[in-house]
Amino acid sequence: MIHEVDEGLRQLLAESGLEASGVEVVFDAPTRDWAARRSAPTVCVFLYDVREDHTRRASGGGEVYDADGFLAARRAPARWFELTYLVTAWASRPQDEHRLLSQVLACLVSTDSLPPRLLTGSLAELGLIVGMDGGGTGLDAPAASDVWSALGGELKPSLGLRVRAPLAGATTAVAPPVTEGLAVRSGQRTGPPGPDERETPEALRRLRYVEVAEPGREGFGGTRERAQAPARRRRGERQP
Repeated sequence: MIHEVDEGLRQLLAESGLEASGVEVVFDAPTRDWAARRSAPTVCVFLYDVREDHTRRASGGGEVYDADGFLAARRAPARWFELTYLVTAWASRPQDEHRLLSQVLACLVSTDSLPPRLLTGSLAELGLIVGMDGGGTGLDAPAASDVWSALGGELKPSLGLRVRAPLAGATTAVAPPVTEGLAVRSGQRTGPPGPDERETPEALRRLRYVEVAEPGREGFGGTRERAQAPARRRRGERQP
């Protein structure tokens, strides 16, 4: 799920004009060594905190159907996580960095969720809204100054970005639908069948359910047989 959020953010920032202007979007940790190797204008989107949102836990589940419309699996409810990013701009001059950061800020605050067309993998399959908050960080997330201290770099202007994304629950396969009736074996047997013995039509008989079927519904092995409705007697006619 995390790499799918990264890809959605990369495409979102690329469409804002960064890709056309030759600015690279990376997800590296902006350490002192990394900054020394940087040579081109870059926007760094560094993920530094991942926490579950316990308030959004659900108890229900979902169902997965195959191409024929039959139930194929049951899925546990998704669990929601908050991903906190530190967004920085890197260029040769502070003015250029501020211009890039302003362009990124305008892109992030213009939408409150990742567009569905940018979602891939499990995020696209779930079809849930991946929310974004480009104006700050989570309440419990570490402060930007603490992050810079841990990275061993100098404090730079940065944006806090928080993404709320679902993690798909485990999927459990279910048994295939019943397509045949109950099999009944007739005859006497004193012991288990031998390896060379085979079931014959005379020894194996399937129960068939004869009843009136509802329109559009099928029974075991196909459409159920309709029971013959009794003929209506005319007025005054005696019953035989």
